[in-house]
Amino acid sequence: MEITNVMEYETIAKQKLPKMIYDYYASGAEDQWTLKENRNAFSRILFRPRILIDVSKIDMTTTVLGFKISMPIMIAPTAMQKMAHHEGEFATARAAGAAGTIMTLSSWATSSVEEIASTGPGIRFFQLYVYKDRNVVRQLVRRAERAGFKAIALTVDTPRLGRREADIKNRFALPSYLTLKNFEGLDLGKMDKTDDSGLASYAASQVDRSLNWKDLKWLQTITSLPILVKGVITGEDAILAIQHGAAGIIVSNHGARQLDYVPATITALEEVVKAVQGRIPVFLDGGVRRGTDVFKALALGASGVFIGRPVVFALAADGEAGVWKVLQMLHDEFELTMALSGCRSLKEITRNHIMTDWDAPRAVSRL
Repeated sequence: MEITNVMEYETIAKQKLPKMIYDYYASGAEDQWTLKENRNAFSRILFRPRILIDVSKIDMTTTVLGFKISMPIMIAPTAMQKMAHHEGEFATARAAGAAGTIMTLSSWATSSVEEIASTGPGIRFFQLYVYKDRNVVRQLVRRAERAGFKAIALTVDTPRLGRREADIKNRFALPSYLTLKNFEGLDLGKMDKTDDSGLASYAASQVDRSLNWKDLKWLQTITSLPILVKGVITGEDAILAIQHGAAGIIVSNHGARQLDYVPATITALEEVVKAVQGRIPVFLDGGVRRGTDVFKALALGASGVFIGRPVVFALAADGEAGVWKVLQMLHDEFELTMALSGCRSLKEITRNHIMTDWDAPRAVSRL
């Protein structure tokens, strides 16, 4: 079957993967209201395309923290990718490199920072969970630096793991033939079967619930890498992130896997952008499945987007080729959206190119 859009990979992944693994990737927290809303909210944003503009040449390139990439579409951190495909994060890293964009490696990857560095050139960020044992954090950050990673994406919305009922029903645990590679040498690489979600039990035993703004300052004392704060959804926290030295913000609700009934990230984005006032870049993570979604995020002030589930589903369906194809399809759809909206470069995408259900009625200026 010819794959024509990103969503089709999920159908294939559902057929191919064991139920426990598919459910782990696909599900959200509790009622999964936010999971659905992350997608639905995009459909309430409509275009105001401008016509009769020469769109024969379109430039989608951008820079993120000073690094030039082919398009404002990057790979979000998703854990344990070897559950989806035997090459796991290796395949994702190679696909991102081939597409000329950034991959973010999860702390809970089934491949280590060193292994990912060995896949060849590419711009890579490292997602960090702060463990109770700060020596573990120090070692991990140092290893990521040495392996050539260019930034730290600090996850801040997970003092405890959200209640993911599918994982509880399935007694989710990392399959015994896999380990959390970054922690292997520290005897923290295995995840036991429990009467609950094995991941929830692991997180409860290892992740530091006391994490607070002072720790963002502490992190800057142990690394010179720029720190993106991942998991901001309010203007108040955006301002605090800037005050505490964040190099950028990722507006994220953790793929709707943490607190249910928070807004979709595309709904929360504008509040964060307005609070930041251009001082640092703001990125969006969550619900992006179409090039039109990318355009909407940029029109609302994002500097780029990160995609998560589309990557693991494409990986499950077709390995590296699947991940590359997801990036290519989003690239092509986004380019077409730009052309049909009358935008030749990212800087030409403005708030006036969209209308949302929270906009006041527009007065049309008479020329």
